[in-house]
Amino acid sequence: MNIEKYYEIKKQLPATTRLIAVSKTKPAEDIQLLYNEGQRLFGENKAQEMKAKHEVLPQDIQWHFIGHLQTNKIKYIAPFVTMIHSIDSESLLVEVNKLAEKNQRVIPCLLQFHIAEESTKFGFLLDECRAMLQGDVFPTLHNVKICGVMGMATFTEDMEQVRREFHQLHDIFQSLKTEFFAGNEEFKEISMGMTDDYPIAIEEGSTFIRVGSAIFGARNYQK
Repeated sequence: MNIEKYYEIKKQLPATTRLIAVSKTKPAEDIQLLYNEGQRLFGENKAQEMKAKHEVLPQDIQWHFIGHLQTNKIKYIAPFVTMIHSIDSESLLVEVNKLAEKNQRVIPCLLQFHIAEESTKFGFLLDECRAMLQGDVFPTLHNVKICGVMGMATFTEDMEQVRREFHQLHDIFQSLKTEFFAGNEEFKEISMGMTDDYPIAIEEGSTFIRVGSAIFGARNYQK
């Protein structure tokens, strides 16, 4: 745990950008330490791991799901998740809506876009997303709330490429805002930027940066 780095990152944040501390693979004790420093937004990428931590940690933590979400795992996080960053298909949004309704909630969601040059990344293409937003199903989903967009840049040392990809996501956000969410004050989030590239993401308009290893240290992968 690098508390000094945590405060260093916090000092770099403009008022429009919030830090999500990515705590995946880290024990609840580490999260509690950062909670004690005032951090409230935490990010996880495994539904059952998030549920287990939610049950033993303070209830005012805001849990952000940032990983690829399988439809059969939504049930674990639907009762409490603060925001799902990784909506990458209409079918997933339909299932989140179904579980949100079952839990008598409206779940805030971000639309994930494929902006990287890596085929392993998930996300909508802009035309696919437009088709969903213009379709017959989307207007019927009353238990989800679309609050913005999310994307991951290519894993590369070429920071100009990273900047182009973040700029592209910002352009996508502006296009959707104009075309589908004009006047909707809740559509305001751009989730982009991680440990290696968050300063560029901030410059390109990120409202959520997702930083883990810089704060918590290397991941604890058991498998």
